[in-house]
Amino acid sequence: MESKTLSKKQKITSVIAASSGNLVEWYDFYIYAFTAHYFAHLFSSSDNKTIELISVYAIFALGFLMRPIGSWLFGSLADRIGRKKSMVYSVILMGIGSFLIAILPTKETVGDIAIIFLLIARLIQGLSVGGEYGIAATYLSELGSKGHRGFYSSFQYVTLIGGQLLAVLSAVIMEIFFTQSELSSYAWRILFAFGGVLALLSLLARKKMHDTVPDVQMHKNRGSLKELLKYKRSFFMVLGFTAAGSLCFYTFTVYTKTFMINSTGIASQTSNYIMLGALFCYVVFQPIFGAIGDKVGRKNLLIAFCILATLCTYPLMIALGQVNTPTMAFFIITLFLAILSLYTSVAGILKSELFPTHIRALGTGLSYAIGNTIFGGTAPALALSFKEKGFENGFFVYITIMLVIALIVAFMLPKKTELD
Repeated sequence: MESKTLSKKQKITSVIAASSGNLVEWYDFYIYAFTAHYFAHLFSSSDNKTIELISVYAIFALGFLMRPIGSWLFGSLADRIGRKKSMVYSVILMGIGSFLIAILPTKETVGDIAIIFLLIARLIQGLSVGGEYGIAATYLSELGSKGHRGFYSSFQYVTLIGGQLLAVLSAVIMEIFFTQSELSSYAWRILFAFGGVLALLSLLARKKMHDTVPDVQMHKNRGSLKELLKYKRSFFMVLGFTAAGSLCFYTFTVYTKTFMINSTGIASQTSNYIMLGALFCYVVFQPIFGAIGDKVGRKNLLIAFCILATLCTYPLMIALGQVNTPTMAFFIITLFLAILSLYTSVAGILKSELFPTHIRALGTGLSYAIGNTIFGGTAPALALSFKEKGFENGFFVYITIMLVIALIVAFMLPKKTELD
């Protein structure tokens, strides 16, 4: 395939370069979720803490609305002019969004319009990260040779989760050097400024990338929505299993921190330590399960995820709400992240291998972005809404239903793919 023109050294260099930028993109995007409870009161007018969080997490969800647009824009560019250039543009845009949040005025300065400014900055970040996912999944799957593609593509989630891990670690460090009052007043801005600087630095690494699409320029309809319509079956299959995968991903890597604080009664700093340890384990799981997927089949890993997650989600969330010790909370979250790894370790290549080269970045990114926006980005706000209405367990039932749908889709996946 495309990657045969690259030497092993070039592949390794390209994986590192692409992954470093991917890590920065996701750090910038997730630092918002992990620090929202610090600055929610600065932008929301409500005196109710849960309503405050719902307002700010609604902005988190609205940022996802830009993902389909970003995946269309940057995915089309990647199929037309190359993966490398498109990935460079996306990380520049992410840096702009992070710097904007770092300097935003609050409601005390500009009134209710402050939350509009916050929304604009998040929409910019959503546009950027919407493009990043599809290109990174495509690029890493094309770098891998047959028999090793799952292992190579698993590094997308290594750095995606690594971005979350870095976000949690940053929050932990900030809580060591600043008081809760200082964090809620101004210190949270430092984390977004740091993300902007990292985005600029990642541009240096991405200059060392080698492109993987020397021949796509020969196809007249490369990167077009018209061409994508020819692969609508693949598009809807990706949408089907992404809905459940993204819902579980954001529930157990983002919402669980808020759940531990609001529902379990675990202190904010302690919940940061729990998530730090669990996400570290989650990072380690990715290449291990990616390599396993190369041996037993990526479709089989997806089916195993759907079955195990369907059986375990409800009881694990109930158990997490009743834990008495941080150790038990860590164990429960890590257990589910191990199950989730059956999906995330092969998610990128499962999507990208369903589309041919000339439409791969657009098809992968857009199908993922729509499913991720509707079901993943809304997870924290929807979970809090269930809690506000006194039916928190209803959210866990909702997750289970989506997993059953994903299982049906998993059985429908073809044995032979476009990468074959």
